[in-house]
Amino acid sequence: MDLLWSPIFWVGLVKIIWINIILSGDNAVVIALAARSLPPAQQRRAILLGSGAAVLMRVALTLIAARLLSMPYLRVAGGLLLLWIGFQLLGQEQEGDGVMEEQGNLMAAVRTILLADLVMSLDNVIAVAAAARGDTVLLILGLVISIPLVVFGSTLIMKMMERYPVIVTFGAALIGWVAGETIVGDQMLLPVLTEHPWLHYGAAFAGATGVIVIGKYLSRRANDQSPRPA
Repeated sequence: MDLLWSPIFWVGLVKIIWINIILSGDNAVVIALAARSLPPAQQRRAILLGSGAAVLMRVALTLIAARLLSMPYLRVAGGLLLLWIGFQLLGQEQEGDGVMEEQGNLMAAVRTILLADLVMSLDNVIAVAAAARGDTVLLILGLVISIPLVVFGSTLIMKMMERYPVIVTFGAALIGWVAGETIVGDQMLLPVLTEHPWLHYGAAFAGATGVIVIGKYLSRRANDQSPRPA
């Protein structure tokens, strides 16, 4: 009970919730992209499962965040994984009603959400860990409260994608941008980045462009290979 009446506790909780609101925009885009191709009945389940599992994963990540970020080549591997996810998500863009031919891809969508969130949250968890100041209860409570925010954001973005398909391309470009930033921010590349600061934006732009070009190519090839209606 003393904990609940502590001003420090409530200030820390507000900080964590606010950090998640600010830093979860790109994660909401990934969730919306991954769920948009599912049958309508499975879309909400994918968003709920993916968001909940991602928050639990963030709790574990936050506890070991500093050690993770100091590992060499971890960001490079994570950035390359994020690029591959961007290719796949944009490559799923099909002609027609946008629903996958195969049903039962719910767990595949959840897996994609978790992999992308794992990479994109490496920086975010540092800010959350700093706000929690080592208080595990505060950390878990703040992240759990953020679940509705991510769910609402990804649901809204997915509805906008259905109405304005061009947002899909912008969302995939955002994933590529974050991938480029992740790769060039690796511990082993920091001296090079310090000497050439423009590489940060150059790598981000290259990642965004690469995802759009390769993703569109994969989408076009999938459309060419799909059977045409008689």
